[in-house]
Amino acid sequence: MKLYRNLMLVSCAAMALAGCGSDDISSPGTGGNVTINNPTTPTTPTTPTTPTTPTTVTPASGCPTIADPQGLKDDGTITGPTGTWRVCTLPSRINRSITLPKIAGLLYQMAGRVDVGTDGGFTKSSADTNVTLTIEPGVIVYGGTGVSWLAVNRGNKINAVGTATRPIIFTSRDNVLGLNTETSQGQWGGIVLLGRAKITDCTTGSTAANTCERQTEGAADPALFGGSDDTDNSGIMQYVQIRYSGYVLGANVELQSLTPSGIGSGTVLSHIQSYNSSDDGVEFFGGVPQMKYYVSVGADDDSLDVDVGARANFQYGIMIQRDGAGDALMEIDSNGRETELPRTDLRISNFTMIQRQVSSNNESADLASILLRGNSDTTIANSIIVSPNNECLRMNGSGATPATLLARSFVMSCNATKYLGSGTYNAAAVQAQFGSGGNNNNDAFTSTLNAFINGVNELQVAVFNVTGLGAFFSPATYIGAVKDSNDTWYAGWTCNSSAANFGSTSTACTSLPTN
Repeated sequence: MKLYRNLMLVSCAAMALAGCGSDDISSPGTGGNVTINNPTTPTTPTTPTTPTTPTTVTPASGCPTIADPQGLKDDGTITGPTGTWRVCTLPSRINRSITLPKIAGLLYQMAGRVDVGTDGGFTKSSADTNVTLTIEPGVIVYGGTGVSWLAVNRGNKINAVGTATRPIIFTSRDNVLGLNTETSQGQWGGIVLLGRAKITDCTTGSTAANTCERQTEGAADPALFGGSDDTDNSGIMQYVQIRYSGYVLGANVELQSLTPSGIGSGTVLSHIQSYNSSDDGVEFFGGVPQMKYYVSVGADDDSLDVDVGARANFQYGIMIQRDGAGDALMEIDSNGRETELPRTDLRISNFTMIQRQVSSNNESADLASILLRGNSDTTIANSIIVSPNNECLRMNGSGATPATLLARSFVMSCNATKYLGSGTYNAAAVQAQFGSGGNNNNDAFTSTLNAFINGVNELQVAVFNVTGLGAFFSPATYIGAVKDSNDTWYAGWTCNSSAANFGSTSTACTSLPTN
């Protein structure tokens, strides 16, 4: 009888299991899509549900051979939550064009400042070292010390092209060790591109004589930029994450995640994420920078800073300012030297800019979420700012021709004050430049964003034909950065945090991908 009962139990279990086939197993992921619930106010994303990366990494057997005679230094291994990695340290100066291949179980380290080539000076010549640093998709480079940073010198290039599924990641040692939290920042320097396009605010030479050069902020040794070639090419960066940057190099000077300095229009920047920079997400010093698909999360100063005569074109950007800290979402100026030419001229389209601030006003010295001042002209089209606890727009009037604003299909959700003026501008003058009620602008907009994704109200705003601003801009059919849940240009190559969840195909910023 006992045997008979056991046989009956086994038979019942088999019958139960027979009802479960592979088609009955559903995936909990969303594939990067986000459902729009159309709330009346922007929602704060919850902590990402990305699964914890298992400890799977085993160290590579050694470091690859590179073309530079200094080679890579095998510095043993480093162990963190994702496993144990081989550490291959870059030389302090890369003197020949090299490629950093993607190798399983291997990280590249910057033990201090790493120069790509040697500065070729103000003008292109046969003396240029013409070094190109190529980085393959999926490569991870980390700063081993606080003063680690990458300087791509004039006459040299970077070729860092990741993919939507295998981004290139620049990060810190603490990130590798698994020590970082949602508020970690400023653990290494950042990436600096040094070009030969025109700039202002010279530290040597003058704009009148076309000899203007500047020194990189905080650099103990010369890291010069500036020239007269507005088509200069400092290389290409695509599908790149830059995490936890902004180490203080000197008194009141620190680097950004990315600092393009005097770069020309030949430089290609797209799909760039800055995460938890202790200074700006990115700061453009002069030149002719152009960038599409920019994500900034958790900047402790400005999410976007443009100055010293930059003539810049940007399209598609998500900027989410650090809660309870930081300064403005945008600061556009020329540091008070209003008589110098060229004027800073910024043109942006399809940006979604968010400064939530649950309990306090935290836009610091800039006093509003956007500050326009100095020798600058700004065009903002097809864009959204949600800053319910702050003034949205401040303009400072100074010089014979003060800062100007051209707004088209630009909507704002601000506090009751909305505008601030200083210098020769008062609040009414700033309000007049925005021109709410005309050109599809609205300073009393009710946002229905779901996190950073457009809702019903956003999709009803008429769109400005941005192609009239120049050949760089793609035709737009909606305002803001993300049209709807089917528009997932941000997914996979970004990293997730409690401040911004970019979907299940993106991994956590506090961890390293192991693929």
